[in-house]
This record gives sequence, C-alpha cells and structure tokens, in this order.
Amino acid sequence: MDVGARPSVATTCPYCGVGCGVLARAEPDGTASIVGDKSHPANLGRLCSKGSSLGETVSLDERLLYPVVDGQRASWDSAIERVAGAFGEAIATHGPGSVAFYVSGQLLTEDYYIANKLMKGYIGTANIDTNSRLCMASSVAGHKRAFGADTVPGTYEDLEAADLLVLVGSNLAWCHPVLFQRVMAAKAERPDMRIVVIDPRRTATSVAADLHLAIAPETDVPLFAGLLRHVAQCGRLDEFYLDRYTSGADEAVAAAQEWTIGGVASATGLAPVEVAAFYDWVAGTERTVTVYSQGVNQSGHGTDKVNAIINVHLATGRIGRPGMGPFSVTGQPNAMGGREVGGLANMLACHMELANPAHRELVQRHWASPVIADTPGLKAVDMFEAIHEGRIKALWVMATNPSVSLPDAGRVDEALAKVPFLVVSDVITETDTLRHAEVALPAAAWGEKDGTVTNSERRISRQRQFLPLPGEVRADWAIMCDVAKCMGFDGFDYDGPHEIFDEYAALSALENDGSRDFDIGGLTGLSAAQYDMLRPTMWPLPRDGRPATRFFANGGFYTPDGRGRLLVTEFVAPEKRAARYPFTLNTGRVRDQWHTMTRTGRAATLSAHIAEPYAEMHPDDAAELGVEAAELVTIESPRGAIIVRALVTDRQQCGSVFVPFHWNDATSRGARVDTLVAPVTDPVSGQPASKSSRVAVRPFDAAFYGFAVTREKRAPDCEYFARATLSAGHALEFAGRTLGDPRALAEELIGTDALVSVVDEAAGSFRFAAFEDGVLVGAVFFARGPVAVSRAWLTGALGQACGHAAVLAGRPPQDQPDPGPTVCACFKVGANTIRAAAVKGAVTVDAIGECLGAGTNCGSCRAEIQRLLTVAEVTQDRVRDDAEVGA
Repeated sequence: MDVGARPSVATTCPYCGVGCGVLARAEPDGTASIVGDKSHPANLGRLCSKGSSLGETVSLDERLLYPVVDGQRASWDSAIERVAGAFGEAIATHGPGSVAFYVSGQLLTEDYYIANKLMKGYIGTANIDTNSRLCMASSVAGHKRAFGADTVPGTYEDLEAADLLVLVGSNLAWCHPVLFQRVMAAKAERPDMRIVVIDPRRTATSVAADLHLAIAPETDVPLFAGLLRHVAQCGRLDEFYLDRYTSGADEAVAAAQEWTIGGVASATGLAPVEVAAFYDWVAGTERTVTVYSQGVNQSGHGTDKVNAIINVHLATGRIGRPGMGPFSVTGQPNAMGGREVGGLANMLACHMELANPAHRELVQRHWASPVIADTPGLKAVDMFEAIHEGRIKALWVMATNPSVSLPDAGRVDEALAKVPFLVVSDVITETDTLRHAEVALPAAAWGEKDGTVTNSERRISRQRQFLPLPGEVRADWAIMCDVAKCMGFDGFDYDGPHEIFDEYAALSALENDGSRDFDIGGLTGLSAAQYDMLRPTMWPLPRDGRPATRFFANGGFYTPDGRGRLLVTEFVAPEKRAARYPFTLNTGRVRDQWHTMTRTGRAATLSAHIAEPYAEMHPDDAAELGVEAAELVTIESPRGAIIVRALVTDRQQCGSVFVPFHWNDATSRGARVDTLVAPVTDPVSGQPASKSSRVAVRPFDAAFYGFAVTREKRAPDCEYFARATLSAGHALEFAGRTLGDPRALAEELIGTDALVSVVDEAAGSFRFAAFEDGVLVGAVFFARGPVAVSRAWLTGALGQACGHAAVLAGRPPQDQPDPGPTVCACFKVGANTIRAAAVKGAVTVDAIGECLGAGTNCGSCRAEIQRLLTVAEVTQDRVRDDAEVGA
C-alpha cells in the first residue's frame, strides 16, 4: 500500500498528562498528518500547539538508529550481551543493590511493567525510580496518607461541573492547555462559575481568574490550614461525613486554629481582604474542585501541601461527587501508568505495597520470580548521589535526560561520567545524558510505539503504531526482555505488548475483591485484535461489578480502618532573603516546549513562540541591578551559574526569578537551570524542591550581542548561545565578552565568504548576509546591545527570495508589515498583527479569532491574546519582545 494512502490511526499524544486522543497518518514526505480525535473523551478533538505539531517531530534526522557500544556501531546481540554482562558482573560482585534503573513517564505502561518486573522480581532490588519522581511524588504520598492508596478521586468532568475552581501552583493554560480550554468553555456556558488562581506569578492562567492570589513562595500550607479553620468556624464542616468516613479531623482542625486570617495574610504576603474573599467563596460553594500541580508538588514540604488541600475537601465532604474534590494533574503522558505498575522505588505493581509481606508474596507468585525486593530502593536524587559516591556500579537510563532535568544537574552529570557502566535507551543521538553512555540502545519513538498510557483522570488509552520501526530500532519492552533472557531469567517471553498488558491486568485483579483501588480485571483475556481495538477506558474496571468513575463519596477508603485521614500539616517558613543569594529561583515550563526539548526542539512551529531561555524578573529588581529588558543576566547559586535573557515584567514578584527548564547544552550554552537547583527533597515523598532555591542575579557584561539565521546547525565559540529550529534552517542568539573579527565569525556561521554587509564600526554594528540566486541563505547581526531586528520576518525570509537592503536592515520592506513575535503558533500570527487588528476595532479574543484565526485552533494562545488587548500592551513598543509576549 502507498504510504500516502494509509488511513488515520487513533493514538494518544505523548506530551502532558491530559492524554489527548490523536488521529495520525503517515505521509510520503516522512512527516505525519495530525488532528484531534473528536471521539476521545479527554480532549473531544482539541489539541494544543505541541500536539498539533507532532507531525514535525517524526523525522529521522538525528535519530539513534542502531546500537552503539563504546562509541562504535554494534550488533544487537553484542549490545545485549554487553548490558547483561555488565549488570550480571556488578550483581555477582557487589550485590543487587549495586545496579539501578532510572526510567520515565515517557515509557508506555507495558515498558514500565517489564522494567519493574525485571528489577524488583528478578534482579531483586527496588533500585528503580522515574523522572515522575520530579513531578508528582508528593501527590502520591499525600493520596496514600489520606486515602490509603494513590487514588485520584475525580474526573475531568468535575472541573467543568464545579461552581468554584481553585487552581493551585498550576499554570493550566500553558502546561495542560486542552484541559484549560475545557474549563474556559464551561465558564463561557456558566458565567457564574468562578476561578481562583493561587500562584506567586501572574501567569497566562491568571487571565481567566476571578481572583488571583499571588502568595509568597512555599506558603500554601498556612493558606489551606487557615481555610480549614475558616470552614470549621463557619459551620461548613460535614459532620456526618467526618463521623462516618474519616479520622483525624479534631486534631487537624485544632492544629489549624493558629492560622487566623491575619496570620495567614502575614505568612503568605496577601492582603487580609484577599484571604477573606477566598475563604468566603470556598465556604459558600459546595461544588468546589481544587486542581494542583507542580507549584504544590515540587517543594521540600510538598506532601504536607497536598494533605492541607485534601484536609479541606474531606472536612467538608466535598469529594467523590460531581463538581467537587481535590485533583492532581500530572505532567507526563504516562506518569499515572508508571504509578500503577510500581515504577517508583517504594511501590509494587498494581498499587501494591513494597512494605506489605502479603502484597510481596502475591506479586512474586504471579510473576513466578526467584526473588522479590523487600526494602525500598533509592529515590531519584538519592540514586544519583549514590552513583556519585560509587555505590551504584551499573545504571540503565530509559527515555529521559537526567543531566538536564534533575536538581544539582552538574553533580548529576559528574555522576554519569563516573559510573562504571551506563546504558541509555533513547531515540535521539544528541542528549546531555547519552554522551556519557558506554552503550546506547535505539528505542522506538512516538508513532512507532504500541501500548497503553493512563492520563490524569485514570483513563487508559492506546498509543498505536502508525510508522514503521526505522533502522534497527526496537520497542523498550522488547529490549528489556532480551537483556533479561540474556541474564538467564525466565518469564520474559511475550509475543507482543498485548500479552504484557494481559499479565498486568490479571495481577491487578488477583485476590483483590475490592480491597485495592486499582483493578482492571475486566480487561484480562484480550486477544491481540481486542487489545488493538481497546477504547479509552477509565479504571477501576473489575471483572464483576460496575466501574466507578469517582471515589470516596461514601467513604470506601483503602486505609486499614477504611477511613480517610485528615492530617496535621506543618509549615516551615521559607529562607529569608540573604545578602549573597537574595533571589528565590522558580523553574517551570513554557507553552510550546516539552521537558528537555529532544522532541519539541525539532519543530519549527514550536520554536517560533519563545526561542531562547529567559529569566522573568520584576522591574524594581531589574532597576536595582541595572538590567535592561532583553539584556543577558548571569544567575548563580552555590552549585553553578547560567546565562539567560532578562524578561522584565511586573507579572513576577519582587525578589523572585522564573527560568524555564527546557534548554540543554545542545540547544543553549550554559542555560541548564537545574544546575542551580539545590538537591533538597520532601522528607515523605522524596520529590525535589524545584521552585525555591536561593540564587544571585547580575548583569552579564557582554561586549557584543548577535543574532543569526543559518541553513546549517552551527554554534559560535562564545559565552552564550541559544539555537532554535526553523523550517529552512536555524536561528541563533549569541553574545560574548570579546568579539574578534565579526566578518570571519559571520562567514563561519553562514558557511560562505560571499557576503554583503553594512558596517558601522563606531556604533559597534555589523550586519552580514549571503544570497544564492536572490535567495537568502544566511544573515548575521552584531551590536553592542540586544540586536534590534524583526526576528519573525527574518526567520521566515531564510530560504526565500528577498532584497539585500531589507535583510541588512533587519526589517521587511515598507509594503510588508512586520508581524512581530509569534503569539499563535498554529496560524503563525504575531503580536504586531494582533495589535494592529485591535487598533482597527478587534478588541476581544473572539474578534481577533474571526479576523486573524489566532486562538481558534488549539486555543493555548488565547490568554496571551487577551493580555495584548489592553491599551498598555497594544501601544507598548519593545526593542525585543519575543519572550515578553509569551512569558
């Protein structure tokens, strides 16, 4: 069959935990056509900019297509033997605790299951942890303390049915855009629905807020403890629910008595009237849902934050019914699946407990395994410290990039360089982690994988293969099974992922009878054809009995006494501002990039919005430091330093800086922000505190700034650069302390000495361009300050016929309007175009959509369009606002 005639395949997006359904079709040019699946209950056809651009990320450029051993191409047999031999030797010499797996929420459930089975049931250690430890471990711990199991009690429909939606530490508009659009559609239908956003920053999500509480970092516990006190004083406790279904209420409410409105205001930095308004709204609104994410979880006290939120819902009985409950939204496509199969170092498969002898016996019996791990393994941060100390002799990293994403990333990088044996399974040849590997194994990428994932509302969906496996690529589960068999282990013969899923489903039902929350026994016995046709399905789905969509409306908790637990939560005041490191560093995501950019960094559409790393800082802080907008700054902590662009905005609090974590050594020199983050973890969950490290900020003393568009991927030898993908090549921002010969550097970057130029040496301005038959093949600009050119126009001009004068001016000809920095990635609509439409009368987001299309596809830019439609934003003229618009 011609590849172009292939039908669309229903699969699932590989990005955030919303779990959107996608219809994908392979195209003859090597790309894929992508549309949202209107039949999928998670997104009903909607996709965000990342999901819509998936077709741009499936090329084989820079793919790892064959095994590499010690830097040389190798056969699969020799690579498998090397991995099995290295792990076997370490185990024989130093014991099972000397080896470890570090896995990922990018794995499919079947992959995750095999990794957990191999490590805990056959090797005999629980030294397997996951990058999901970095995003939702505190939620897991909070659920288990309160509910007795890691149970998400509600559904996405509850967010739409709520009369009050409280978003805590969640920039839903950027991090879970499709879910945000569902919420906004519900609010449009029911204008009386109110939204509270609790976040130190005024994010894109705040545009939708009826009340934005800009709390001081790390003060969620007093805010929600005070709320518990308030609902108790107002007579809003559900005494029937508390008496019948819970324990610990008296102690939790008593401990909360110290948190008066005044005390909460003092601790959080809010005005008492703001605190009182929020408390009154919650007290008076039964249908309340509290959505929380990384701003809660990524804390040294994240588990207490989670339980402070859950306490309020248990105390008021607002849980398990339509439109009410606490709701954790996960960051990765299969973070939930990883939790289900025991991917964390302190769990067993199917939500069973490593510390429970009966659970260990049951799992070992089902696996027919020779051993079973009986003590918790090393959690992520502890694992890499053990590697650094030499206690781990062999490490297998799968589908993740810890050199960039873990805290104290420089020390992690050192650990990876020191470990005696490192094997990495990945899809890309250039990652910061892969460069240290003795063995690199080519794994299947999205579009080539076949299996299941689980989204944030417990919905299991199929990821289906619609592209052939290229080169010598293999599925992750198949690679691990080959290694297991080479190590002499039985129990790893599977004809496909459907057989793994069947074994997993059967384990979930084994001796369950409702005693455990996770039960998909109703999905056992599926044939390969039935598995292939599996529709999105929410668990639990037991063999007998009706499935539950919500938990705990009438009790039914999984604690020993069957009661939900309210807990006394502790507040530890944040560090005070110190002279040497006076700023609080907050890290997080941007709208159009994902994790360490190994996928999204390949899509030109996604690089158009924000093309380089930045530090968001308040104007007062910038003025005190002598930093102008768009200049570079150095951010330093006791662990290292990075250089990023300054984004000066009053959307940030004084004393804090926000830096996205996506950029890595391949995309930007010296901008790995997790290099700065302290390896502080929550004592209960082990989750790192990624939003509260202490740093210093100072201007970067650049002698020159540069901007370039080039056909080839090149990088200058200077202190700073950031590279972005274009449809016809690459864009490059760079700067340094010394500038040698500008022309020679331009020739190096463009790849030719046939340049036209405009030079003003007195002003320190140098502009070069190269053309072939009138087509722009490259341009390089130097200035003493941030380069003032139209980046949106120049990046579009690369590879196009255009005039020399316009290119060297860095602006489109007078008869072509300058679109400005991209706001709507789907339709490539810039800020200047939106401003011009607003001046002509399109003064609402919907009006902009009608005349420009912006915001009418995925909708993730609607918040930014709304922000541009204020008088101040429409009339403000910026030298360089690529990042200003988005952040």
